Amino acid sequence: MPHRERHPVTAALQKVAAQQKTQHKAAQQKSHQPAQPRAVVVGGGVAGLVAARELARQGLDVAVLEASAAFGGCVARHEVAGLMLDAGAESFATRSSVVADLAGELGLGGSIVAPNPAGAWLQLPESAQPLPKTSVVGIPADPAGADIVKAIGRRASLRAAADKVLPLGTLLRKEPLSLGELVRTRMGSAVLERLVTPVAAGVYSADPDVLDVDSVVPGLRAAVVRHGSLGAAVGALRGAAPAGAAVAGIAGGMGLLVEHLVKDLKDRGVRLYTDAKVSGLERRDGGWRVASAAGDFSPAGLVVATDGVSAVRLLAGSLPGLEAAEPAPGPAVALVTLVVDLPELDAAPRGTGLLVAPGVAGVRAKALTHATAKWPWLAAEAGPGNHVLRLSYGRAAGQHAPEAEAFEDFTSWPDEQLCAQALADASVLLGLPIGEDDVLGRKVVRWVGALPSATLGHRARVAEVRRLASGQHGLQLAGAWLAGTGLAAVVGDARQRARLLAEDLGAGTAPEGAPADSP
Repeated sequence: MPHRERHPVTAALQKVAAQQKTQHKAAQQKSHQPAQPRAVVVGGGVAGLVAARELARQGLDVAVLEASAAFGGCVARHEVAGLMLDAGAESFATRSSVVADLAGELGLGGSIVAPNPAGAWLQLPESAQPLPKTSVVGIPADPAGADIVKAIGRRASLRAAADKVLPLGTLLRKEPLSLGELVRTRMGSAVLERLVTPVAAGVYSADPDVLDVDSVVPGLRAAVVRHGSLGAAVGALRGAAPAGAAVAGIAGGMGLLVEHLVKDLKDRGVRLYTDAKVSGLERRDGGWRVASAAGDFSPAGLVVATDGVSAVRLLAGSLPGLEAAEPAPGPAVALVTLVVDLPELDAAPRGTGLLVAPGVAGVRAKALTHATAKWPWLAAEAGPGNHVLRLSYGRAAGQHAPEAEAFEDFTSWPDEQLCAQALADASVLLGLPIGEDDVLGRKVVRWVGALPSATLGHRARVAEVRRLASGQHGLQLAGAWLAGTGLAAVVGDARQRARLLAEDLGAGTAPEGAPADSP
């Protein structure tokens, strides 16, 4: 039968009908899509989560894009031998109330706990002893104290005591000034190498000679000028510090803070995306275009709360000059957690743990935390005879080492090798043999670039980044690479940046400490 062609008018009408049907379907799909968020937070670590919460409190619709499979960054928990333990940060500084305030708002105020006041020890090449308590980052307030003399020797103590009479000279006007240069000049090399270096490596993962003194101990330089010596300045800073422990934790682990933050954000309707790596940021129509694995977004406001390298690379095209301020990647750290059945440790022979000075033979760990000795809540959960040890590995930024270990990257070691090294190190540091048969569980966590060091030039870099971003409507930057190391710095800065963005977008900002959504 011959093929019968459609009448031209009929074909045209059918084509129009098909187009209308397609357009109608597209319109229906668009109408069912959620509205674009008013603000997007790139990065779901603590800074990003805190910023998102603050923006939501100000009445803004918010989305959080996290590149990894989990929120919280280096504040997280994991299970080892049936115990829920911190996989990263385990405490926060109490010099300000910002973290405690946040914990209280999240219902964790009653869970804030102080550590065992026994304190940590210092492992020197020849012996171990309690870490001097009257110090700041290892700098003694009284170099003639018995504990200081024991650590550095009588001759070095006399050299350090000369700090009281040495003229200040021009050193304190130097920009930038390293922590190492200040200590070495005022108190001598022994104080630097045997007291300050272990603390700097353990806390900041950096050698004192590359740490900016104003970033590590704000106010110390001015206090030296005011009081006439480094020792007197340290004493004054300690005297002005809040009473009680310098740090606190949360019963159950600091990771609970992140878990409660995530729940709070969900309750507020914040859209949370994991595995949502952002591939591009650009200005568009007075706002932003955000390209991510979770889709494209077009917010009016943007908080970039990633690490420094990622932030600079994402924003370099929108902020001319930012590329020159890209920081070096932070140090790589490997944490080995061991849960052991060893009743001999019930006596806590080395307090709450040890910081390791350079030159300790056979030991590669830079610090050991005896977590069940440090946190009574954890000792109660673990039970008598069971102990949690955490050893940290990683060459500190700028640290000198024997040639064979100069470029050691412990994060590349297999888990089995790291755990074997941790057992050997723990045996030396705690003064008793710990074997495979004593181990109930173990786990290795690697943090690469998660601990930005406040190295020389850090303050100038931060100031330049802030200057470049300040002229951009609808943009704020947050995170440890700008705020500084530690939860207290990160949380306080993230809240401030979110309030500034909310104000920039015309949202009603709440006074400091007063929830915008409170009755």
